[in-house]
Amino acid sequence: MEVTAAAHAAALWAGLNLILLLVLSVRVVRLRRRHRVEFGDGERPELALAVRAFGNATEYVPAAIGAIAVLALVGAPLVLVHAAGLLLFAGRLSHAFGLSRSGEASRPRAAGVVLTWVAYILTAVALLFYAIP
Repeated sequence: MEVTAAAHAAALWAGLNLILLLVLSVRVVRLRRRHRVEFGDGERPELALAVRAFGNATEYVPAAIGAIAVLALVGAPLVLVHAAGLLLFAGRLSHAFGLSRSGEASRPRAAGVVLTWVAYILTAVALLFYAIP
């Protein structure tokens, strides 16, 4: 079976998003150890933000990575796979950065939401296009 350039691109974005999830997870673990919290956030604002940043990423990343992988499987152009992957990764990174700094509304959080939603819309429309034989 030939591995396409689009499949390599999907692998790149999946890998980068997994690293982002790992970094966010390690941050939660470190804060739990520092504050001696076994479960949840221990009512520590900094830990609550870290938990939400990780949780929010885990809510959005898996479905998007699955969709990006399917785009590669159906033969979508390399540029489309990269665009969806870049939008997703930039969005999740921006959102995590903004949420990790403050629970208040912020430009990085807002940009992260918009970029993530654009990635979802782009990927969904492309998948629907490729679903039509």
